[in-house]
Order: sequence, then C-alpha cells, then structure tokens
Amino acid sequence: AAMYSGASAGPPRRDFISVTLGPEEAIGVGGYNNSKAWRRRSCWRKWKQLSRLQRSVILFLFAFLAVCGVISYTSMGEAWKSITTKSLDDQKTEQAIPRLKLANPAVLPAPQKADANHGEYPELSLQKPPKLPHVRRGPSNLQIKAPQRATRLKARHDTVRAVEELAEVNKVEKTEKSIISWRGAVIEPDQITEPPSNKITEPEKPSSVEAEDQKEPVPINERQLAVIEAFRHAWKGYKDFAWGHDELKPLSKSYSEWFGLGLTLIDALDTMWILGLKEEFEEARKWVANDLVFDKNVDVNLFESTIRILGGLLSTYHLSGDSLFLEKAKDIGNRLMPAFKTPSKIPYSDVNIGRGTAHPPRWTSDSTVAEVTSIQLEFRELSRLTGDEKFQKAVDEVMKHVHTLSGKNDGLVPMFINTNSGQFTHLGVYTLGARADSYYEYLLKQWIQGGKKENELLEDYMKAIEGVKKHLLQRSEPKKLTFVGELAHGHFSAKMDHLVCFLPGTLALGAHNGLSADHMKLAETLIETCYQMYAQVETGLSPEIVHFNLHAQKGHKDVEIKPADRHNLLRPETVESLFYMYRFTGDKKYQDWGWEILQNFNRYTRVPTGGYTSINNVQNPSNPEPRDKMESFFLGETLKYMFLLFSDDIDLINLDKYIFNTEAHPLPIWVPA
Repeated sequence: AAMYSGASAGPPRRDFISVTLGPEEAIGVGGYNNSKAWRRRSCWRKWKQLSRLQRSVILFLFAFLAVCGVISYTSMGEAWKSITTKSLDDQKTEQAIPRLKLANPAVLPAPQKADANHGEYPELSLQKPPKLPHVRRGPSNLQIKAPQRATRLKARHDTVRAVEELAEVNKVEKTEKSIISWRGAVIEPDQITEPPSNKITEPEKPSSVEAEDQKEPVPINERQLAVIEAFRHAWKGYKDFAWGHDELKPLSKSYSEWFGLGLTLIDALDTMWILGLKEEFEEARKWVANDLVFDKNVDVNLFESTIRILGGLLSTYHLSGDSLFLEKAKDIGNRLMPAFKTPSKIPYSDVNIGRGTAHPPRWTSDSTVAEVTSIQLEFRELSRLTGDEKFQKAVDEVMKHVHTLSGKNDGLVPMFINTNSGQFTHLGVYTLGARADSYYEYLLKQWIQGGKKENELLEDYMKAIEGVKKHLLQRSEPKKLTFVGELAHGHFSAKMDHLVCFLPGTLALGAHNGLSADHMKLAETLIETCYQMYAQVETGLSPEIVHFNLHAQKGHKDVEIKPADRHNLLRPETVESLFYMYRFTGDKKYQDWGWEILQNFNRYTRVPTGGYTSINNVQNPSNPEPRDKMESFFLGETLKYMFLLFSDDIDLINLDKYIFNTEAHPLPIWVPA
C-alpha cells in the first residue's frame, strides 16, 4: 500500500490522445492532399510527441542498423570479389595452369596411365603422350621456403584436375618452348646461403627467393609428362610390393634389404617434390615421420648412406622447408660420426648406427678413395645448418690429408687408401670409374659450394683434368670417339665404365663457373662418346662397361662389349651429363638423346605390374634377361635428371644457386663471406 501511495504523490501523469480526422473535419486547415510537405509536418509532429527515452531508443536502433549494414556490405563485397576472381581463374585454367610458388611442389598434370597401352614385358614401348594445352609450373625460381598449404594445395588439386579433364577430351594445343641461350663460360653465381663460421649459435633456416626475381614460368612439355608417368609407374611397384624397404624386386613382386632404411623412398623424396607429385610426397613424408628409425643394430656403408640418406634428407629440407627432414638428417649424421675415429682420420667404410661403432670391410683395412672423398658436400652442409662444426671438420681433414699425399700421377689418385696409415695403397692403377670417380667430381663441387674460396680443391681438380688429358684420353675407331680409359702400371686399357659418363657434365659445370673453355670442348666430345655407348648397342641401352677399338677392323663398331659387362643397372650418369650440356648450351640434340634413352628404358626394362628392372643383356632385344631389381638411384637420379633435361626452365634447380651431390640431391651454394 505504501508503494502505491508513494506513487500517487508524484507529478500528475500527462496522457496524449491521437485523433485522426476525416476529410470533412480537416477542411478548415486546408485539407489533406498527400503532399510531401504535409507528410513531413505530420511525421515531425509525431516525432515531437514521443518521449525523450523513446526517441533515444529509436536513434540507437537506427545507428546500430547502420553499423551492421556497413559491416554486411564489406563482407558481401569481399565474397563477391572472391567469386568474381575465382570465376576468372576458372576461365584461365581452361587455357593454362596458373603459376604457383615452388615452395610447394610444382603444379603438374596427372599423366595418363599407360599400363593398358603397353604389351607384355619385355616389349613395353612407351606410347607417345597426347599433346596437352599449356601446363605451367611455377614459379620459375625455386624457393627454399616452407609452403603456405591452406590455399595453394587447393589450387593445385583444381588445376591438376582441370588438366586431366582437358586430356580426356583430347583438346590439342601446341606446347611452346622457351629458348635457353648460351650465357658464356665465365658466370658469377647468384649464391643464396652463407658458409659456416667457426662458431654458429643458431641453426640456419632455408632462405627464399624474392618475388621480384621470379620470371615467367615455362610450360611443362610432353617429354616431362612422360617422365612423370614413368616415375608413377615405378612408384606404384615400390608402394605395392616394397613399401618402406630398400629396393623393389618388380618381377617377383617383393623387395630386397641393404640397410633396412627405406633407401628408395628417401632417395625419391626430392624427385617427387621437383616433379610436383604432392600426394606421393605427403605419403612418403608420413613414413619418414612415423617409421624411419635410425636406432637399430645394423651396419651401413658410410658413403652410400651419406649420399642417399643424409643427402636426400638435406635436399628435401631445403626444397620443402619442413624441419622434420633436418631433424632426421642430424640424427643420421651424428650416428655416422664414429666412422672417423681412426688413427689416420681417414674414415672406416662401415658404421653400426645403433651401437655407435665402425670398422673396415672384413677382407681389408682399406677404404676406397671415392668413398672417403665424396661425403664432404653433405657433412659440410649439415654443419652449416646445425651450427655444429664437427661434421665439416671431420670431412675437411680428409681432403686436406689427401691433398698432401704422395702416390698421385699428375693429379690422378689410386683407388684405395689405408685407414690406419692414411696412405694410398695399390699404387699405379688410375681410373675415373668405380672407386675413384666421384673424388674428382667433389673437388670441383666443394669449391663451388664454398663460394670458390678453397684454392687447394681447385688446384687438385685442375691438375687431375690435365692428368686425364695426358694419360687417359684416347680415340676409337672407326668414328674416332674420344674416351677415357684406364692406366695400370704404365699400361693403357681401352676400358671405360658407364660411371665415367659423369665427367662431361662435371667439365661443363666447371667451364660454366669460369674454368678453361677447353673443358667445355672436351665435355662436348665425351658426351658424344657416352651417347654412342647407347646408340651402338642393340637395345639402345648402355652396358656397365665397354671396351673401345683402337684399331679399325672391318665389321666392328667403336664399342665392344664383353659378356660379363653387358648388364644395365638403370644408371643415371649419361642422362646427368646430358642435363648439364643442355642447360649450358641449349642444344636440343641432348634432349633428343635423352628421349631415346627413356623410350628404351620403357621398351626393355619396364615391368607391367609396376616398377622397372635392371637387365643382364643389353645385346638381346628379344630377351634382355631381367635381373629383378630396381635400384634406388633410378628414382633418385635417373628420372630426376630426365625431367630436368626435358625442362626449358633454367631456374628449375638453378645451377648458380644449387650444387648436386653425387646422388642428384641439390644443396645450396654458399655466399662468400
């Protein structure tokens, strides 16, 4: 009751009544005619009749609606812009694949499956792939940068699917190719990373190429698509029958183990990245993350595990920016270090990566010269990335020691070195083939990797090439092919391993980096010889070893093959040199030679159920005698160099910014301090 009485004590309430007058009642005020002026006066009176609170609420609502309208307009504008942009992009995709950053794998079309088009083994000739519209990969400059996956991976799927649809309806458009011009022998590289200092406190991270340095992308061509198809066919066999194991046995649909560390998978990681095979790469990455374990009681070869595993992991880290691969590289690098615990600091050949022990082979205390001098690129780079100088220090000591040794012949080195005494053994035998080959390759490549500052390496390389010219070069009959033979205690042998075919590419790389122009001339003559090692054989595939005729004989070719040497292991050396020669000269005959080799691999080594196999007899096209083994380097090197050879994009693994290790894993060149 008090509440009610209190309420009645306040000021009297003012009530308003709204009365609507008909036309008759309004005549005295001029009448209602629905004019704008009348409506404005009527609305204003009604507004003035509202209380202050009511007017405030209405004004607030209007302000709130205005703000919401602005926000909605902005959101709808962005959405409309996206839709419009997407629509335009979809239209462009019908003509060309848009350029994406190469921090992700290249955007590539999914090649047509060719299994159904091939006959039974061994007659497995590659069908010429259909011509496709322009397929652009990008960017032309490879970035060493972590991928922005959310948007770019979706774009990749859309563009690859668009190309597949276009291929299915057989739309044809001639692929244009850019011309690579000769850029001269003396080129100062555009280097991108820094060499290690004595004290590095923080790990290095992959650097990136600035967007303004990027050039127009170069179309993917039919031959590159054929390489992608070949890789996928090989990968299918490995995935189906040998997943996680070292090597595929494609005929028996099984696998073989060497170290039990998934060699084929690790060797192929950066190849998949360069070819743009995202799904295969991601699947392999999961295996590395979940199943690759180095803490196991197994002996591994120091050289092979360094160039394939350590090199493959480091390269993939640089291309992808994924720290998983660097962590795995540090793990295996540390586990290989016991090999250097020898009296001479010349490393043992074998390491037990689980027990942390090392030893020479059972039958000798020697290591091969090539093995102990062809691990430097990888360990030096590991030091640069981790800041731990022990890796580089160990391998640099080896090179400095070999530099001072006696027993060389005009820069040529013997094949063996003793881990106890540190001296060369089996003196007097000199070759650029097995057990010595990559020593010469790594002299030049370390010099380039380190910014062209380590003069001892360059000195040893230049002396060695002069030694090759003086002691090992001869010409065959009847075509007078220049070849590299062997010297044994003063006696020349006209024997040349296929492994020696790395030399033309190495010579060309040296000439490109400012060394003698004579090196390029020699490279041109030697690559012709390496091609003839294929062309003069019945299957068009080179044997492991050839002997050249030094004297003309009626009915004889330049190349002679002994029964024990007529096998082919799917090796990469000739294709590797073809890649360098085409990259530096632009002469398309090198691409044509590589295309012939790829076709013959498909014709005589391809297994219908997946994979490729080594063969025992390159002289028998009707029965090349398959060996039932696909070496890991077929995916890690041979097909990678094939793809790069057929590319007209000189910035796809730019040779002024990257150096390939001897297993075709690209590592960055350092900037001079």
